Amino acid sequence: MLDAIRWDTDLIRRYDLAGPRYTSYPTAVQFDSQVGTFDLFHALRDSRKALRPLSLYVHVPFCANICYYCACNKVITKDRGRALPYLQRLEQEIQLIACHLDPTQKVEQLHFGGGTPTFLSHDELRQLMAQLRKHFNLLDDDSGDYGIEIDPREADWSTMGLLRELGFNRVSIGVQDLDPAVQRAVNRLQSLEETRAVIDAARTLQFRSINIDLIYGLPKQTPENFARTVDEVISLQPDRLSVFNYAHLPERFMPQRRINGNDLPAPAQKLEMLQRTIEQLTAAGYRYIGMDHFALPDDDLAIAQEESTLQRNFQGYTTHGHCDLIGLGVSAISQIGDLYCQNSSDLNQYQNALASAQLATSRGLICTADDRLRRAVIQQLICHFSLEFLEIERVFNIDFRGYFAELWPQLLDMAEDGLIELDNERITVQPAGRLLVRSVCMVFDAYLEHTNRQRFSRVI
Repeated sequence: MLDAIRWDTDLIRRYDLAGPRYTSYPTAVQFDSQVGTFDLFHALRDSRKALRPLSLYVHVPFCANICYYCACNKVITKDRGRALPYLQRLEQEIQLIACHLDPTQKVEQLHFGGGTPTFLSHDELRQLMAQLRKHFNLLDDDSGDYGIEIDPREADWSTMGLLRELGFNRVSIGVQDLDPAVQRAVNRLQSLEETRAVIDAARTLQFRSINIDLIYGLPKQTPENFARTVDEVISLQPDRLSVFNYAHLPERFMPQRRINGNDLPAPAQKLEMLQRTIEQLTAAGYRYIGMDHFALPDDDLAIAQEESTLQRNFQGYTTHGHCDLIGLGVSAISQIGDLYCQNSSDLNQYQNALASAQLATSRGLICTADDRLRRAVIQQLICHFSLEFLEIERVFNIDFRGYFAELWPQLLDMAEDGLIELDNERITVQPAGRLLVRSVCMVFDAYLEHTNRQRFSRVI
């Protein structure tokens, strides 16, 4: 079992910097328009030849109501009819992508995100899943990890029953905060009873895993009222919890301009919220996986971390990092071998491209040898809090200390500060440094020096 994380206020203040979340390396900030459809077809051909298993991500951008904190790619509309033309183009994309893959490539992981996937009607969800099953090799024995994001205000028992029937076995439920004053300040009124009803349905219907999302740092939050939310959520006994730091960037995300900056908690209060949340979750038996994520000891993520098989991709921590990730829908990102590519984030551009029988690929990146090396280093640190130099040297045929000689003074400083333990064989992130593992990863990021840090959230 991994050591517990240790709270060190001085260390946090020193290393609480703005930086990437490393769902990929290089990050999406480095994508450019030089990469297009031809590169995607080439990568799909390689995937087909290697018969690599697949992970599918499907983006459903629609929401009936706006949440002021949200930074996702979304379309706010009460008109449910807007989903139909989008789904028609999405089905075209499914067909265009699938014909470049082998029908025997198994889909080990499937995730519907958004937006609000349950914005779709039951008939639309049935039709979309039918198309995916027609063109991809989805598993029928419930052994795959097939998840969907749920807004409890948009789902009931019949919705949950339909999702289970369609093959979904994991749900992620947006809660953010249960305090009515906080909910009013971010325009997301959602009762505990609504949330509990969806969770009860998921348990009765034998969904394999339930995740709940929380956000600290929202307007009107205090350490006391957020602690009450955490206690209520613990009583619901989710298998996983994501506790995100709210990044207030109104210059980038227009809905956040509706939040009164004077209502935001002070930095010291945010730190207290996080510290108390960690204490509450640890006392309730949850393990800190890393990067805002907690899981019960018998959850797949906790087990994978114990067994050093945990990985990270655009879907966050995963046990399916060995799969080629195919992103479908507006703004969706794919990771296929050494290719990253992203669809247009503009709904009209996405739909118009597919209306012309063209894929909507708008930008991306092909990893270099240096990218692959640094990606492996960052993956090890962020998933396992340790890095064995010998393994990296063996895989990439380098001398670790020599290759990263210019970084060594920074690593020595981190070791002196107690963030990491460093010797000639390995880096070990110390319990006091685990909350700050992003800061350790940033040392190995070759692009960060030339990137505007304001594009990223702070570590804590």
